[in-house]
Formats: sequence, structure tokens, C-alpha cells
Amino acid sequence: MSVYLRTVQEVKTGIAGRFKARRLAMNLTQKELAARSGVTWSSLKRFEREGLISLDSLLNLALVLDCLDDFDKLAGKSQSIPAAQSLDALLATPALRRRATGGKGRGHGI
Repeated sequence: MSVYLRTVQEVKTGIAGRFKARRLAMNLTQKELAARSGVTWSSLKRFEREGLISLDSLLNLALVLDCLDDFDKLAGKSQSIPAAQSLDALLATPALRRRATGGKGRGHGI
């Protein structure tokens, strides 16, 4: 189990603060950023104040603030797969798990 030095709330407000700083560095008002991103002004205000926002809205803000690529690094691949040197090596590589066990529609618990 991992030990975290910051709380979830601290992380949320830190992200919100960095987004606000980026907005200000780009010389955008809240209303301008809201209009460009399609995020409501009230949602943007709540995000900057409390760190609360939907993922869709956060990504739309990131697109306008030119930091959308940063989200590709979240929850990165935990397994690195070496490049196969031959077809035999590729076929010998174990398949990556695509779904958790106990999937939908299997009648579990019914």
C-alpha cells in the first residue's frame, strides 16, 4: 500500500491553482476561457475556487490552455512490453488483460 503525503483535496486545489495561473498567464478572463472552452462560467468559478469540475469540462479547459497532452501521462501503462524481435517472440508474449473478471451479463448474484 502506498503512503500519500497530500490529501485528495490538496491535489484538487493544486490542479485548480495551476489552471488558474495558466489562464492568467495567457491573459484570459474567466468569462473568456469559459466561452472558448464551452464550460459554463459558474463551473469554471467553482473549479478555481474549490477544485470541483467534471472530467469533460477539465479536458475542454486543458485544450484551450494548451495542456491537454499532460493528461496522456495519467495512469500510464504499468507494464512495459519489449519490442518483439520475431513473430515467434510476439506470439510468445502473454496477452494483456482487457477486462476484469465477473463482467456484465454473466448472471452473477442473480
